[in-house]
Amino acid sequence: MTVRLRAMRSSDVDVVLPFEQELFMGDPPWTAELFRSELAGVPRTRWYVLAEEAGDVVGYAGLFTSGDTADVQTLAVIPGKQRQGVGTVLLDALVAEARRRGAHELLLDVREDNAPARAFYARHGFEQLRRRRGYYANGRVDGLVLRRIL
Repeated sequence: MTVRLRAMRSSDVDVVLPFEQELFMGDPPWTAELFRSELAGVPRTRWYVLAEEAGDVVGYAGLFTSGDTADVQTLAVIPGKQRQGVGTVLLDALVAEARRRGAHELLLDVREDNAPARAFYARHGFEQLRRRRGYYANGRVDGLVLRRIL
C-alpha cells in the first residue's frame, strides 16, 4: 500500500463526513461545522492531514498543540483499510508535527471498550494517564486519556 499524506482542506469535509458517521456510530460523530471550526485553527494551533491511496481518502487525523502539550483530536482509518498500516502513517505524522511544534507530550482520548485502538496506541508508546467516567456513549462508556512522552 502506498499512502500519500496531504493537508486537509475545508473542501474535504464532505468527503470525510460519511466515514466519520460510520466509524463513530456509538458516539456523536463530528459535524461539518466542527471540522470547519477545527480547520480554521490551521496552522496556528491545529494541523489536519488526509491519507490517500490512488487518489481515494483512506484516513484522516488532526492535532491540537498548545505550549508543550499536543492532543490528537481525531485519527480515523476507513473500513476496508484498517490494519494495513494507514493508522501508523497518520500517527507518525502527528507525532512528527507535535515535535516540530515543540510539544513534549502527546495526549489522546480513547473509548475504554475499543480494544483494537487501545492495543494500537500501546504499540506506539502510549500509556494510560487517567480515566474519564462516562465520557462516551451518552455516559455509558468510560474514556481513557493516554499519553506518549515525546
